[in-house]
Amino acid sequence: MVEIERKFLVISDVFKSDVLRQNHIAQGYLSSVPERAVRVRIKGEKGYLTIKGKTNESGLSRFEWEKEIPVAEAKELLQLCEKGVIKKIRYEIQVGRHIFEVDEFYGENKGLIMAEVELQSETETFETPIWLGEEVTNDNRYYNAYLSQNPFTSW
Repeated sequence: MVEIERKFLVISDVFKSDVLRQNHIAQGYLSSVPERAVRVRIKGEKGYLTIKGKTNESGLSRFEWEKEIPVAEAKELLQLCEKGVIKKIRYEIQVGRHIFEVDEFYGENKGLIMAEVELQSETETFETPIWLGEEVTNDNRYYNAYLSQNPFTSW
């Protein structure tokens, strides 16, 4: 129940030639406070409820609990969320032993493309593809909960 991930800006769309899967995502937050973000997500034809805790001092690890819920319930819960539902397309790309999840944002966050890679440990190494840019793991502005309240287009 601990998520270890690193986040990066994406500097080129050449990753699209290697996409394994892609899904449209809509997500909102019932609570966006860093200590306990509660997220509702519709990914493709599935719904999810996720609780995330505050990140540790390194910014790489935090508690995460996720359950699949009926998509009809997720749609109803999205109506209860704080302002700022995030819309994006998530692309999954295999790079070496890892799957990178690349999010291309729309709406008020249009123009932002970020990649995440989940790791087994904070010291695990991974291949870095040519389209990977600056690391933003420790920059809270790139958390989806922050982006829902402070859209990228307003920076």
